[in-house]
Amino acid sequence: MHEYSVVQALLNQCEEVAEQNNANMVTKVITKIGVMSGIETHLLQTAFDTFKEGTICDGAEFVINEQKLKLHCNSCSTEFEIDEIRYVCTECESLDVKVIDGEDMYLMSLEME
Repeated sequence: MHEYSVVQALLNQCEEVAEQNNANMVTKVITKIGVMSGIETHLLQTAFDTFKEGTICDGAEFVINEQKLKLHCNSCSTEFEIDEIRYVCTECESLDVKVIDGEDMYLMSLEME
């Protein structure tokens, strides 16, 4: 489960941002996780709840916004989002598509005190 190492990196990033902003605690962590990121959101939530204890994020709410797969069709220039992992244009059914979003995890924002 690489979710544990992802959470450790996320907690380190939260500590750095809090330190840069002279904050004593993080009350909310908001992330965006793409469906193609390879991260299991329920495992990530469990890992966050486990490893946040004793850190600046102890007691913080963890919000996960799931990003659908966003694609651009190079044949008809349509941009579209889909829930499933399917690299086919929804308009022209071309396979010549480019991934725009949905493959990464981002720390979107922190609420701090």
